Amino acid sequence: MTQPNRGETFRRTDRTDAPHYLARYTERRSRTEPEPTPDDDPSVPLYLRRFRDRHDEAPSRARSVPLEYDGERFAPEYAAITRSHEIIPEERALRDAYTTEIRIIRHGITQGYSTDAGLTPMGAWQAHQRGQALSRTLREWPQMRIVCAPTNRARQTAEQIHRGLLDGLRQYGRDCEVSGPEPVDELKNFQVWSPDGVRDITASFRKYQAEMEKLERMAVGDRPRWLVEIDRFYRTQLGGADPIQLWLTIPLMYFESPQACVRRFWMGFNRLIAESPGQRIIAATHSGPIRAFATWAHGYDPGEPVNTEEVVVRVKHGGRTATVSYRNRVTEVNIPQEDEIPRWDA
Repeated sequence: MTQPNRGETFRRTDRTDAPHYLARYTERRSRTEPEPTPDDDPSVPLYLRRFRDRHDEAPSRARSVPLEYDGERFAPEYAAITRSHEIIPEERALRDAYTTEIRIIRHGITQGYSTDAGLTPMGAWQAHQRGQALSRTLREWPQMRIVCAPTNRARQTAEQIHRGLLDGLRQYGRDCEVSGPEPVDELKNFQVWSPDGVRDITASFRKYQAEMEKLERMAVGDRPRWLVEIDRFYRTQLGGADPIQLWLTIPLMYFESPQACVRRFWMGFNRLIAESPGQRIIAATHSGPIRAFATWAHGYDPGEPVNTEEVVVRVKHGGRTATVSYRNRVTEVNIPQEDEIPRWDA
């Protein structure tokens, strides 16, 4: 490499503007880009906008003739994404043995648990993707009912599942009767007793913080027992342990028990099954009751469900038994009936 002479000077140019070729390219592209359309709404997911762009660019002949099989009509995209790669054909007899399917889904990523906060953008995307995935399984359940726990994060999860389901129906050219979302009181989170009444664990945290702040400021008197128990629950989480495991395994005098929570869920499911026979019920709720439900069904604690993970309950003909599926484990259970559920406080 030739070294420059000492007497030579170097000219350094710092350009803040774009090169001329890039400016010309940007100008040409701005002239050829189409005008914005209603489908350019930023609230519409990116994958759906790209699908609609490809759909609009496809020949009109291909768009006007949907596929038809076994009396059903659908878009080619639906056929491609639901095509089975199994050598053995699917047996409909096993699927027809169920009258109702219940999908108990945990809410998406939330903004926090110290208040009744809603979902983060990632949590909303998770729920939307779950609804879009449910739109691929309409042959089994052409009718769906969406319900949720009466909290912001569960309600927003149900709304995003509903929106993703409708977007999937449009994408795949399918029709489905979808009702909801609607809050269901039986699907609320596990409850905690306080002097002001029974409230869920998130609302009790706000009461706990207010009372602890007052006691620390006054530095007088003993803490009430309900406050000691809530403090024990939350300090378990602060220490890096699993507070839900504490709730599942250790008796807590001021907390709703896991078995009572499972019974409450079944009371709500039995009512929904009677109101919506032959439909798929999509229930957005909280991780604690879901984990208790799976523990009751399988006989062991299968672990905390991640956000938008689900437990699938399929009710058999007669409404007396069902299968509960969670993390590749399927267990057949007897459905608790109204007259068989004990009343311990009677």
